[in-house]
Amino acid sequence: MAVDASGVNVARDPDPEPGPERWNGRQGPFWSWRTSWPLALSLLPLGLLAMASLLGRHVRPSADEWCFLPSVRDHGITGLIGKFYFTDNGRVGNGLLVGLYAKFPVAGHQWFGLISGVLMLALLWALTTQLLRRAGLVVPRGLPLLVASVIAAVFLFATPNTYKTFYWPAASVSHTVAPVLACAAAIPLLRARGRRGRVAALATVLAAGIFMGTLSEETSVVALVVLSGAVLFAHRVFVPRVTRLVRRWSLAGMAGVAIGTVVLMTSPGSIERRERYGADRASLFAPETLLGSLRGFGQILATVLTTWQYLGAVAAGVLLGLLARGRAGRPAALLPCRPLFLLSLGAAAFVVSGYLCTVITYPVFGARVVTTERTWNDYLLLFVLLLTGAGAFAGRAVRLRGRRTGTAAAAAAAVCAAAMLGLVGPLHGLGDAMQVRAGQWDRQDRFLREQAASGAKVAPYTPVRVARMLEPFGDQGRRIWPAQCVADYYDLEKVTYSTRIP
Repeated sequence: MAVDASGVNVARDPDPEPGPERWNGRQGPFWSWRTSWPLALSLLPLGLLAMASLLGRHVRPSADEWCFLPSVRDHGITGLIGKFYFTDNGRVGNGLLVGLYAKFPVAGHQWFGLISGVLMLALLWALTTQLLRRAGLVVPRGLPLLVASVIAAVFLFATPNTYKTFYWPAASVSHTVAPVLACAAAIPLLRARGRRGRVAALATVLAAGIFMGTLSEETSVVALVVLSGAVLFAHRVFVPRVTRLVRRWSLAGMAGVAIGTVVLMTSPGSIERRERYGADRASLFAPETLLGSLRGFGQILATVLTTWQYLGAVAAGVLLGLLARGRAGRPAALLPCRPLFLLSLGAAAFVVSGYLCTVITYPVFGARVVTTERTWNDYLLLFVLLLTGAGAFAGRAVRLRGRRTGTAAAAAAAVCAAAMLGLVGPLHGLGDAMQVRAGQWDRQDRFLREQAASGAKVAPYTPVRVARMLEPFGDQGRRIWPAQCVADYYDLEKVTYSTRIP
């Protein structure tokens, strides 16, 4: 997003220094409609996020969460963390975040969308603001919020399965919230002033890396690819005075991810999981795995690249490039702008990390990596950021030529608005399906509680599904899991398959 920084001074921008007739935050047209309209435009993505958060009240437990809830109820959050480490998958960071919402069974699921949505938006907004500040750029009122909210909206809702991306807490903490937390680790670096600030930035990224290594293998892969690129190409992106700090910070982050990954990979739960799925090192790098992953990633790319709503991120970037201005007297952190090189570097990081993420998930899911959309999100955030950067470079090019900037801004705003409105219909349809399931789930919940209270040991259960979520007795009763977890949740000995909602 730092699209206008120069290697000597940001004042090399041909636009004059911001003054009373520029958006300097205090006077002039900054407060007029002409320069504050981005704030009004941001109401569209913010409204979409608010709508999605409101629909979160219809979320109910399903799939793995049937097993998490009784574990947290009986053994607490620490018990779930221990279960993850010793039995399930080794992801102790994941166990912590899961335990935090599972501690409040149904309410935790209902509030998860609102809390995680606000958190992700706040972090992306802070990251955008700090990137612009460190690049020595000044922008109109509301533009950082617009860019951050559009990034959040397309990241969360342009996916083929928004439920598993945003509403299913067990998947969201691993594959949706995780990449945003990884990006947020850069905020202390961007805010660093003096020796204490630099030490704090290094400590933060080290701790974040360790946590990420125990939270999400896929986000860890993306982080390692991006940080490796920063180490290798820092001298071609940053000015000499910050190159060393960027490299040290990147190496600290890589070390943290490595430590966390070792903790995860050596855990009894992870070893047992790899043995259960046959996902050992030999199968991971077997030719059929690599070729199958390549085919799968190609199909994923075909889906992503034909999802037109991602143009909203490009349009938000164009507005950023058109409206950003250099602040005179601020030393730049970047070398003179080289859009083609930076975009090529970003595209390479996206393709490499996306393919590697597909490789490490292929032994578990096989050809189903193409339909396991939640695992795409770990690298799709990088894709959305890349699109935003590409749009910013395009907007900057138009502005520097000084031709039809008003027309370009209007067109970009229209595309941005269309993309946001294009996400409303699918989200509304999903909300209707969630509401239907919530009604059925609540009826069955009351029935099973009444059965348990009356002393019954066995009760019928009817699967109630939404968005291809797993339920007990799926595939017309042939798939039993997680029926026993449902029985544990209701203090029953067993639940049996039924085709009728009580």
